[in-house]
Amino acid sequence: MARAFACRRWRISRPTPSTASACSSVSRRGKAARIATRCCHRNCSLTGYSLAQMRGQPLHDVVHHTRPDGSHYPLAECPIDRAFPERAQMDGEELFVRPDGSFYPVRFTASPLLDEGGQPVGTIIEARDITASRARDAALRESEARFRNMADHAPVMMWVTDPDGNCTYLNCAWYDFTGQTERSAHGLGWLDAVHPDDRQWSGELFLAANAAREAFRLEYRLQDRNGYYRWAIDAASPRFDSDGTFLGYIGSVIDINERREAENALRISEERYRTLFETIEVGFCIVEVLFDGDHAVDYRFIEANPAFEKQTGLLHAAGRTARELVPGLEQVWFDRYGQVARSGEAVRFESGSDAMGRWFDVHALRIGAADANRVAILFNDVSARRNAELQLRQINDTLELRVEEAVTERKLWADVIENTDALIAVVSSEFRYLALNAAYADEFERIFGLRASVGDCLPDLIAQMPAHYAPVLAIWERALRGENFTVVEEFGDPHRDRPYYELRFNALHDRSGNLVGAFQYAVDVSDRLRDQARLASAEEQLRQAQKMEAVGQLTGGIAHDFNNLLAGIIGSLEIIERRLSSGRTDGLDRFITGAQTSAQRAAALTQRLLAFSRRQTLDPKPTDVNRLVFGMEDLISRTVGPAIKVEVVGAGGLWPAKVDAAQLESALLNLAINARDAMPTGGRLTIETANKWLDDRGARERQLPPGQYLSICVTDSGTGIPKDVIDRIFDPFFTTKPIGQGTGLGLSMIHGFVRQSGGQVRVYSEEGHGSTMCLYLPRFMGEIGEEQVPDEAISDNGAGRTVLVIDDEATVRMLIVEVLEEAGYTAIEADDGPSGMKILQSAIPIDLLITDVGLPGGMNGRQVADAAREIRPDLKILFVTGFAENAAIGNGHLPPGMAVVTKPFVMTELGNKIVQIMETPTSI
Repeated sequence: MARAFACRRWRISRPTPSTASACSSVSRRGKAARIATRCCHRNCSLTGYSLAQMRGQPLHDVVHHTRPDGSHYPLAECPIDRAFPERAQMDGEELFVRPDGSFYPVRFTASPLLDEGGQPVGTIIEARDITASRARDAALRESEARFRNMADHAPVMMWVTDPDGNCTYLNCAWYDFTGQTERSAHGLGWLDAVHPDDRQWSGELFLAANAAREAFRLEYRLQDRNGYYRWAIDAASPRFDSDGTFLGYIGSVIDINERREAENALRISEERYRTLFETIEVGFCIVEVLFDGDHAVDYRFIEANPAFEKQTGLLHAAGRTARELVPGLEQVWFDRYGQVARSGEAVRFESGSDAMGRWFDVHALRIGAADANRVAILFNDVSARRNAELQLRQINDTLELRVEEAVTERKLWADVIENTDALIAVVSSEFRYLALNAAYADEFERIFGLRASVGDCLPDLIAQMPAHYAPVLAIWERALRGENFTVVEEFGDPHRDRPYYELRFNALHDRSGNLVGAFQYAVDVSDRLRDQARLASAEEQLRQAQKMEAVGQLTGGIAHDFNNLLAGIIGSLEIIERRLSSGRTDGLDRFITGAQTSAQRAAALTQRLLAFSRRQTLDPKPTDVNRLVFGMEDLISRTVGPAIKVEVVGAGGLWPAKVDAAQLESALLNLAINARDAMPTGGRLTIETANKWLDDRGARERQLPPGQYLSICVTDSGTGIPKDVIDRIFDPFFTTKPIGQGTGLGLSMIHGFVRQSGGQVRVYSEEGHGSTMCLYLPRFMGEIGEEQVPDEAISDNGAGRTVLVIDDEATVRMLIVEVLEEAGYTAIEADDGPSGMKILQSAIPIDLLITDVGLPGGMNGRQVADAAREIRPDLKILFVTGFAENAAIGNGHLPPGMAVVTKPFVMTELGNKIVQIMETPTSI
């Protein structure tokens, strides 16, 4: 590469016995390096010395003999001479001096010169004059200083980037506005001040423009130092050097928040105007009056709202003239609007005809500049009022005839009122009777012993009957407050047949809308109510019969299934007993496994029955439902088989639910199995989760309280559910499957579990097109903790701890004690609540109480636990139950230090539950 600077090279050597023949005859004077005979001719122009003058002279004397201030430059301070000759290569800058005493800066490189044996014999020094480059650097620094000074005092925010888009400079206005620091804003840190909703797209547009190296302009919201976001324009242009190399961007940011607010205010104002223009019932239009000299000859519609077009029938008027729309329009219209356009005086008039039955109240006023000839016109259809006036004139003309007809009509109405069985009365706002019929007066006298008449004050009439005073006045007060309502009340002697009346009340108002009284219409509904009571009794008997039918189905199904399961358990145990008594142990594991399997199936059947009755013991915990569903995808795929494609669609940001995860897994597996059976030739099974916010209507349709829920919907493409079956699918033991292929408890278990968890199940099905089962679960408003995986083995760290076991079932008590003793605990037994309380009231140290919930002896397990906590506040308590007594457990809400385990259980589960509760504090 050609260099733009003068490069000079010296060869510096020193005479030694081994190198004297290879070097020029140059010697050293003291420690100073001397210039060898091999010297570049260009040194003359650099140093001002000739080759003859430099050759053999000490380098220091040639280029350093004095300092700029005129003082002597010591040899010991010369960096070039110090590098000679043994040192490694060295770079640096120095000031050289010319013969005339002027100084000039140079950049040098000193490299060792080695002989054939690798020994240093001298130094080669390259030097170049950097006067020009230093001048350019100084000019550049001065230019940058001027730019920074101008930029820092600029009224707008300015910035500069490098070619990669990283911000290298921001002026003071940016830091004053945003409160950022240079450290936080450089690079792409300036984006942190941009509104989160604008940050991604503005950053992407900026980087895209940087890659294209083209100018750009953005509008985004920028946060000021007080935390408020303000709208700003960011505009920038690319920078290039003289040879076209892209150097980055220079840009400016201007606060336009006031302008945006003004634009938003204008837009809102225009939207309000447009809304008012489009929705008001008054016809409105803007016209431009067309003149021929001073004479108005036509007008063109600029705008017209829908009400104007509806009232006048002139559709699509905008842009058209009046003579186009109404060729025969009278000249008076043009004269009136021409006068308004020229004079600026508003006018109001009515126009129309009785023949057409259309009349308009017209307002016209000039808008805009006088020379624009624009007039705004309001058309209010007053046809109804004019017609009413016309009718009033006609009524006045026939007043005598109408008075006679009214009198006749009133007599007829009075006859109807007096002869009806209904009780009719009108009471003024001061509780005085304005009108009442004979039936009302008779019934009033029968009930209260007084006869009411027009003009009587109702409170005075019933003041002597305290039992009736308050309820009667309360009803009339509601009516005289302006309320229209209907009530059913019982009246009469409580020792006689008392009729029931349906009372209808309507408030009465005068023409000005003032409340003046209330109207009562009452009819005897005793017979209707008796019929309704008989119907309700019959319906209750029918429901009882249906309930007994369901109980019969339930009992038969349980007996059938439990007989099968007990046969497997009893038979296996009997074979095991016979073989052990004869000393045979081979093959026992097969019968043990069979007994265990039957017992587990019996436990599962019990759980399904409890779920159906909504009385199973649940262990609800905050659950990530998406994680649970995706974790079951493989299991469900294997269960339904390869002919069915399983797809899981999890909603992003799904809310957590507080639910028994094991029961939810069982419910989903049951739904998948039902879906598989509905697709005998294969199909698609979709499991989808979603967040649901149910308003009053949506919650009412699903029989749930309004609020936030998450849904799990299982959809199949199978045969669908027949309409005559869909209402019975949750009934216990109801199944459409052949005998032996289903118990009919699967869906009833799911329904019971979800309802007990505070949710709901909904079914959507169409025959021949598949079904969808949706589980709705309440949202859990908290955090989900880490899952604790239980140990497979029972911990044996119970040494030194004592456990009291209370259970009326000796076998269960024996098993629990066995588990405790294996783990090193000391176990104390009691068979009922009072026996256990005696032990708790003693001085025996007890670390844990394990008690059944359903205990004989007058105290259940929860009562024992509460009494124990009174004596021993820090006592840990574990409930063991085969049936969740909600009243005893506390409806599933246990205080800290209490837990529950459900029978039947495996020993490992019991052991882990004991360890878990022992590690749980009794207070939070």
